[in-house]
Amino acid sequence: MIAVELVKLIRRPRTWVAVGLLCLLPAVVAVFLATTRIAPPPGQGAAFLSAVLQSGSLYPAAALALVLPLFLPIAVAVVAGDAVAGESSQGTLRYLLVRPVRRTSLLVAKLVSVVVFVVGSVVAVAGTSYVVGVSLFGAGDPVAVVRALPEVTGGGDDAVAGTGPAAPAGGGGQVGSSDAASGGQAGATRPGADTGDGAVVADDQAARERAQASVSSLSGEALSPADLAARLLGAMGYVTVSMLGVAAIALFLSTVTASSLGATLGALAALVTSQVLVSLDAAAAVTPYLPTRYWLAWVDFFRDPIFLRDITAGLWLQAGYVVVLMLAAWANFTTKDVTS
Repeated sequence: MIAVELVKLIRRPRTWVAVGLLCLLPAVVAVFLATTRIAPPPGQGAAFLSAVLQSGSLYPAAALALVLPLFLPIAVAVVAGDAVAGESSQGTLRYLLVRPVRRTSLLVAKLVSVVVFVVGSVVAVAGTSYVVGVSLFGAGDPVAVVRALPEVTGGGDDAVAGTGPAAPAGGGGQVGSSDAASGGQAGATRPGADTGDGAVVADDQAARERAQASVSSLSGEALSPADLAARLLGAMGYVTVSMLGVAAIALFLSTVTASSLGATLGALAALVTSQVLVSLDAAAAVTPYLPTRYWLAWVDFFRDPIFLRDITAGLWLQAGYVVVLMLAAWANFTTKDVTS
């Protein structure tokens, strides 16, 4: 049954259109950045966007920040919301259950196909963004890259940029003041930037030795290519788990209604409500339990040392949503009277 669902997922044009659009957005942004060489002002734009002008190897992180707040959740909600409700609305669910197929097995197969879509989407976005970033911006001048990201002090909940309760509902565009200039470098010309007379600012030998073959973390420490790859994989894994919470909401609603559109819109309504409450001080009592509360904690993978508190809390929160909602989906789907 799992193989059947995976084949159906692969053969649907909607799957490839969704993945293609997710990969297209970061590519379009990269083209504009490479053409104009104008980075977002400090504190504005998605995390890492200004840093990619010095290091294309960081562009997968910027791409995740671009697609996470809106486009990736929508794609996941559409696929998960259609998993069961789509079969019901087309009238194929009843005939599917007439066959000797257990409802539990069918629901598990639907879940596996959604998980595969989520993993495939995240990997596709990161992979294509790496190719685009390195092609347009290069791997990065070691001296420029070491100063591309600011030093961040303090590990408090609100000190972690983009993960505090006051984070804007829009999401990644405000995450992480990773694009802000560090205090010690305020007013200095960014290394490698084009000055008025076309001269390139020279850097000292110590900076070159420190930054050789590396990029810097959000805390200003140099990261080797292997370390950067490991942190990117960690961020991708965290984003995947966060999207599984979205999938669980949509899949549960898909077992409740016969309309895939209704299930999708219901899941998106829950996420929008969560984002609004996260940004509302009056809702501080429920903020830690909202599904979008720790979405942006993946940025903490790029700090040195890695801030694990919000990452761990986010993983437990999403695991709770997945377990509870999938049990509810199972209870509803295995007992409901399928008439269509």
